[in-house]
Amino acid sequence: MIEPAHEVVIAVFKDLCAHAYATAKEKGWYDPPKTFGEEMVMLHSEVSEAVELYRKSGDPALAYRSPEGKPEGVPAELADVLIRVFDLCAHHGIDIGKAVIEKMSFNERRPYRHGKKLL
Repeated sequence: MIEPAHEVVIAVFKDLCAHAYATAKEKGWYDPPKTFGEEMVMLHSEVSEAVELYRKSGDPALAYRSPEGKPEGVPAELADVLIRVFDLCAHHGIDIGKAVIEKMSFNERRPYRHGKKLL
């Protein structure tokens, strides 16, 4: 069952997805059209950029701006990850807000270290 507060979260996610998708389309991201695999690779590249910035600075919270004013650092790359996820979800009709609420609820019920994996 989705609680009323969760409905607000879902609505915010929908708005973010719609905005990211509209911006991507406006900026030519879908010209030419991308495959789902290409979209996922671009998502992965944002994660890789965050890792590389962390390797350079050692500080995951370090945020700064380039001389041109572009946000840089791990926080900016993680924002890019979310923006790509939002865009991808809107493009493919995925209700990511609902999926996040459902998955977090499920994870709360899992036992301690349920996967027994080191990493």
